[in-house]
Amino acid sequence: MDLSNENVIHIQKDGVEYLQFKKLLAYQDIINHAYSLGVDKNYRTAKVNKEKLEKEAYQKAIKDYENLCHVINSKSEHVVKTNQEHTKEVKIVTQKINLKEPDFNLEQYDKTDGLITDKKDIMLTTTNADCILLLFFDPVKKVIANSHSGWRGTIQRISVETVKKMKQEFNCEPENIICCICPSIRKCHFEVDRDVKESFEKEFQDIDNIDEIIEETVANKKWHIDTVKINEIILQKEGLKLENIIDSGICSVCYSDLIHSYRVEKQGYGLNTAVIELK
Repeated sequence: MDLSNENVIHIQKDGVEYLQFKKLLAYQDIINHAYSLGVDKNYRTAKVNKEKLEKEAYQKAIKDYENLCHVINSKSEHVVKTNQEHTKEVKIVTQKINLKEPDFNLEQYDKTDGLITDKKDIMLTTTNADCILLLFFDPVKKVIANSHSGWRGTIQRISVETVKKMKQEFNCEPENIICCICPSIRKCHFEVDRDVKESFEKEFQDIDNIDEIIEETVANKKWHIDTVKINEIILQKEGLKLENIIDSGICSVCYSDLIHSYRVEKQGYGLNTAVIELK
């Protein structure tokens, strides 16, 4: 199955499958990037539910990172990861971490869901299984960012927090920033109960057509929410140009044979990764 479309290219190389955004490939002399594919791959390096990650699973994740980095002409030694916890915390990265050390400590990026850097050879990574991953790049200031925005992160507007921090710390101009939206659960499958629906309505009262974004299902009194559309709107409100917000248009549930999905896999779900670095 080929997931290529007008915005992304599906690549298979040396046993590794991944997507790349055409918009970012225009700057491939400056940046590396990719979104992993394949449910046989699992990029989980953090503990699950506070339990110890099995050594074998950890080593497989490291190997998967090595293979992905190799095919995009990078090195796994460049990888920087966080302990994602559905926060709006965005941190600046200035140095690498030793991902290959089995007991490496992620306290520096604990409870962190966004990373920004202007340093070369630092690969910012996030992981998902339905949540939105956002790759940011300012080609003028040569600044990159990578943020994880599940529904909780979307309500906290972490995408906007990322842009604000790029402005504050690196003097980035929003109109220059490119944001690429990786595969995630889409409105067709993101079904929620009343409490979540009301949380979205309360937070996003400033969005004019919120009733079209939050749609009730007649049959079972549930609601479908377009979190991708919400992020597109709030990023535009923050100053990004519509043409610089690039959506992969791919639903993780619809393509759960190639992309990990928490809603499909349930307990024991695997993780895909999005990576970006400055060369």
